[in-house]
Amino acid sequence: MINLEIPKKHAGLVDQAHQLAMNMLRPISRTYDRAEHAYPKELDMLAALIDGVSETGATGGAGAGGVRRDTAPIDGDRVRNGAHLASVLSVAEMCWGDTALLLSMPRQGLGNSAIASVANEEQLERYRGTWAAMAITEPGTGSDSANITTTAVRDGDDYVINGEKIYVTSGDRADSVVVWATLDRELGRAAIKPFLVRKDNPGLRVERLEHKLGIRASDTAAITLTDCRVPAEDLLGSPEIDPSSGFAGAMATFDNTRPLVAAMAVGCARASLDLTRDLLEQAGVVIDYDRPGQAQSAAAATYLRLEADWEGARLLMMQAAWMADNRRPNSLEASMAKAKAGRVGSDVTLSCVQLCGTLGYSEAELLEKWARDSKILDIFEGTQQIQQLIVARRVLGLTSAELK
Repeated sequence: MINLEIPKKHAGLVDQAHQLAMNMLRPISRTYDRAEHAYPKELDMLAALIDGVSETGATGGAGAGGVRRDTAPIDGDRVRNGAHLASVLSVAEMCWGDTALLLSMPRQGLGNSAIASVANEEQLERYRGTWAAMAITEPGTGSDSANITTTAVRDGDDYVINGEKIYVTSGDRADSVVVWATLDRELGRAAIKPFLVRKDNPGLRVERLEHKLGIRASDTAAITLTDCRVPAEDLLGSPEIDPSSGFAGAMATFDNTRPLVAAMAVGCARASLDLTRDLLEQAGVVIDYDRPGQAQSAAAATYLRLEADWEGARLLMMQAAWMADNRRPNSLEASMAKAKAGRVGSDVTLSCVQLCGTLGYSEAELLEKWARDSKILDIFEGTQQIQQLIVARRVLGLTSAELK
């Protein structure tokens, strides 16, 4: 039976992540928001610490880099609270400190989640220690990741990749990029495969860094691939085209990463709620959990509504991660968690700005920054509208061709 409380075995990890967020990320948050595209050198030590914790296996997983879906048999009715749950809980705490700095952390990229999701065992060992960005979005595809036009053509022992990718998180700083390309456009989704392209591969070029509304400490790049040669062994997973599996590789990746993005939204929204409660109390607004909202001030009632909505997002996030740990299909739950948390994150952070008035809107506090940062969490890894479409298809039992 699922229990959506923080497991005792993960309590130490959650506390450590919170302390790191409070003492290392929060103090430098404003500095690197203002210094857009400057690399936060303080993260090198923190990334090394997270690598060490993950290597020991003591926590069952840490950070945003993604964890491999366990395929070992489960004994009887034994329930696992494993690496996926540990990962979303730690990510939420770190984003309580700063979302952009978490996204900037070496070896914690979404490309690492793709490797963890679809690479074979030999590749996992060979790519150990790499920092991988994720490159799916193209100028003409928007949220329709299955409409990828970047091509990969086999030429001897290599693939030759041509195309353009935009909004690549850590696209400049990472030492490699997981590039999604099609082996045959006529075969549709089934022919789309991920390739690990190293930054020193001839033909890969970082064209520009984007100036953004939020997550400004995180570099977001546009890259081009022009006759970029990639060894065939760097195609992640199987090179076989199986029409029955559809877009399985990307979907397996998204089932891992969408709960992580939900965790980012949950953490950022929690930070806003915590600070807003303190500021309201300083202004004489008491939030009483023993009285109904309609019997309190408008500000207190609004706060209680926001917190209840946040709790729903947190529980959906934990459910999606718990299902992955227990080898249960979680595509529906991953999209539900991403959709709920993305919407709630934007609603909570903007509402907190409004509740706190001039303090919320000014740079005297971090509320305005969190409102800017949270918006991307409702967009990347599939927009709110795309998640709702996926959920509708799953619930109604319809295909993408039947429900567009």
